[in-house]
Amino acid sequence: MRKSNRRFFIKNSLVGAGAMGIPASLSSSPIKNNRASLGGSDRNVWIASLTQDGITGSTVKETIQAAIKQMEYALPFSPDIYCLPEVFHVAGLKGGRPSIKEAAEDGTGNIIAPFQHFAEKHSCYIVCDVYTQHRGKYYNAAILIDRKGKVAGEYQKARLTVNEMEKGLTPGPLEIPVFQTDFGVIGIQICHDIQWSDGWEQLAKKGAEIVFWPSAFAGGKRINMRAWTNQYCVVSSTRKDTTKICDITGEEIAVSGNWNTWGVCAPVNLEKAFLHSWPYSRKFPAIQKKYGRKVNCYSLDEEEISIIESLEPGLKVKDILEEFGLVTYKESLSIAEEQQAKLRVG
Repeated sequence: MRKSNRRFFIKNSLVGAGAMGIPASLSSSPIKNNRASLGGSDRNVWIASLTQDGITGSTVKETIQAAIKQMEYALPFSPDIYCLPEVFHVAGLKGGRPSIKEAAEDGTGNIIAPFQHFAEKHSCYIVCDVYTQHRGKYYNAAILIDRKGKVAGEYQKARLTVNEMEKGLTPGPLEIPVFQTDFGVIGIQICHDIQWSDGWEQLAKKGAEIVFWPSAFAGGKRINMRAWTNQYCVVSSTRKDTTKICDITGEEIAVSGNWNTWGVCAPVNLEKAFLHSWPYSRKFPAIQKKYGRKVNCYSLDEEEISIIESLEPGLKVKDILEEFGLVTYKESLSIAEEQQAKLRVG
């Protein structure tokens, strides 16, 4: 991961953000879960996620330029990846939307070229939700742009609203893709997709570590629930109300609000594992005795779930698990299911 030392320095210098010329709305962006910013794991991923606030214009071109300007707020933190709200390029238009055909990316860069340039210039990924056109059909799609400004993939919204289909959009495939980045595996869901569980569950089974959710609405506790039940980070980027980043436990790492209406920017540490608290928490004293500040072990008592988190570059959680004879929550459920099948009658 690039510039990890510089990002770590900036992160620990937030108190002096005003002196660094960072906009007041950014310097006051709250990182709610201190666990997420404790250490220097080499899998700390800095995420910037925008709201629609301020992304407006009289034309699609003007709206796109407004989005680029909003993205610049997070540049002092050198984000690894940005996420933009659902079809932001038309949602922010003053005086009504153009037709889907007029506002669709057709593969030439007619819509996404400015974001490709931004990604290449600042060496970041971008989840860019716009209309796309393929073989005469139109989709509500999130295009993933890589650090070199190239299109790395596209997720087409599978669960469209009736209104979207009546306007000419086609639902995407029910087989949901994942995308490999240089910091981990990510997935995407869009707005109405949150009403169905199958896409989110597919992404968990396929190894997604972060799922981005561009949306027209905030989703509320459903965002936290999707993170908790699937044990991956969920990042919303919304047209109204709250944009937020949720950790694998469903706890909120960063949330937009009155003083950071543009969005959020915060790190997530992907070097973590979900465990049953019993019996594995009995090993935590020995783990802490050996690794001290390099490892964080903590529990959610009522859920009887525990987390092991590496805070040291090069120290992998999977190696700690193997060393101390621990298995992840999902692995333990698989072991139980195999045993159940063997002993089940009929």
